[in-house]
Amino acid sequence: MICRKLKIIPNRTQEHQLEEWLWILTGVWNWAVRKIEQDAQGGIYYSRMKFKNLLAGHGRKIGIPSHVLQGTLSDVYTGWERCFKGISRKPRLKGCHNRLNSIPFPDPIRVPDGNRIRIMGIKSVRFHKQDIPDGRIKCGRIIKKASGWYLCLFIDAQPNAIPHISNGKIGIDPGFKHLLILSTGEKIKHPRELEQTELRLAQAQRGKDEKLAARLHERLRNRRRDRNHKLSRRLVSENELIVWSRDDHRKIARTFGKSVASSSHGQLRDMLSRKMPTSGRQYLEVASNKSTMTCSACGSLSGPTGLAGLSVRQWECRDCGVFHDRDINAAINILITGLGSSHELRREAESGLTYGKERTKL
Repeated sequence: MICRKLKIIPNRTQEHQLEEWLWILTGVWNWAVRKIEQDAQGGIYYSRMKFKNLLAGHGRKIGIPSHVLQGTLSDVYTGWERCFKGISRKPRLKGCHNRLNSIPFPDPIRVPDGNRIRIMGIKSVRFHKQDIPDGRIKCGRIIKKASGWYLCLFIDAQPNAIPHISNGKIGIDPGFKHLLILSTGEKIKHPRELEQTELRLAQAQRGKDEKLAARLHERLRNRRRDRNHKLSRRLVSENELIVWSRDDHRKIARTFGKSVASSSHGQLRDMLSRKMPTSGRQYLEVASNKSTMTCSACGSLSGPTGLAGLSVRQWECRDCGVFHDRDINAAINILITGLGSSHELRREAESGLTYGKERTKL
């Protein structure tokens, strides 16, 4: 499944219609959130299909296609389902400070003709022309952002594999002074997008210019996403194995909040976890316990520890005498742990395959 985002240019009538739909769907969203919450307190639960049909026939009354209403109800149901499973918090009610900004279209959409695409209920909409992968468009979603309207198309197609340049193996220790520290000794510089924008953003917020502040936030997100896409593509093309240090970012954010948000390590990690398997590469995440204090040469626990040890950036092992850079040593230890994990996984796969063959013979 591939998601392709198109910048659409609706005319005044279409834009007014989309704004009206968002206003009506906000009420539908809030009703659905409260409906599931109150009925669950009384022991009443719904299946997804039954809940989607609660507003059957209402689309014609309020002037919205029925499949759009069903898509909104399905989104609320998914939100509560994730909440009941403990994956996320409960869905929030929408209002002035938490606006509903998307309209779902769960039915298949026709392939665009030139620079126009036809959407049920809105008719033909013009968009900035770009290449769209060949495949069946299963569904779509119109999103309102500070920079305009966008159409996300979900296409049933396979992503292209990233070309391989080399077959290295690296461990990655995410940082805040440097964006990433690799086990090869390379330290990738932090672009500092937030620091470059925060002065202008503060001026817009003090002047209560909400549109400018929202546009600056969107531009900041776009720069981070572009940076992470380029960086992840480079790492995938150069390495056949990437081992990432799995840290508790929520706990770290309590102390280094702005640095954690500016680094956007979570987004980069998600991109690597998607791009590595589709390109025939291996991606692993390992715990970072004692990676800093362990000597990568002899394995002794002689490095700096605790918050007081954060200021120690270089140290010498008292057992073997090897001089270490703190971050590079941690990345090397992460790679060593990942190599051990990959060998264990390979042995488990081979033993499982052998066991399967033996059962087939029996």
